[in-house]
Amino acid sequence: MNTIKQNLVNVRSHIDTAAQKCGRSSEEITLLAVSKTKPASDIEKAIACGQTEFGENYVQEGVDKIHYFANNHALVWHFIGPLQSNKTRLVAENFDWCHTIDRLKIAQRLSDQRPDSLPPLNVLIQINISDENSKSGINLTELDGLAAQISILSGIKLRGLMAIPAPESNYDKQVEVLEKMHLAFKQLQSQYPNIDTLSMGMTSDMEAAIACGSTLVRIGTAIFGARDYATK
Repeated sequence: MNTIKQNLVNVRSHIDTAAQKCGRSSEEITLLAVSKTKPASDIEKAIACGQTEFGENYVQEGVDKIHYFANNHALVWHFIGPLQSNKTRLVAENFDWCHTIDRLKIAQRLSDQRPDSLPPLNVLIQINISDENSKSGINLTELDGLAAQISILSGIKLRGLMAIPAPESNYDKQVEVLEKMHLAFKQLQSQYPNIDTLSMGMTSDMEAAIACGSTLVRIGTAIFGARDYATK
């Protein structure tokens, strides 16, 4: 069994266990394999094990991989990195999801640049839940206003929220922060019909995120191994 295959088995087992602990079904939780900096050959190994959803942080690298796997129509590509205005067209034309909307300008450009031949781009609003200066995302107090502006754009579809909390090893403290996201998600869900995705949880806080209602966990190193940033 190759390492990526075994890693995927382990991660899926971890998701199953975490879901069972809080009375949820693992079928409610999407595993997003974060493949940034990894070669297409690693993605091919993951695809061979049934993985279909992949997350990329760098626009051009992600687009190159999307083109490489263009004949595999089962794959779903998520952009999960910070997005600059000059890169929105590439995301709008190639990806299925964008997790990192934090201002109307980016949302407007994605909507305008989404080809008519494609369904609306699925988007998530990124919340800076730990109020870190170094992190992208909006404050929770800004959510209602931005959601209202985004919801009327025709080229994109608001599907929910995303967060990257500050690193925290204590489970109870992880839950304390992530539960704020869950409450915001439920409130948003009561206002808009398409809200169904809460993207939070990585290798270190996946169990807490699942307990707090995450519907999508973003796992990279635990699947593909350590990343090489030398070329970035």
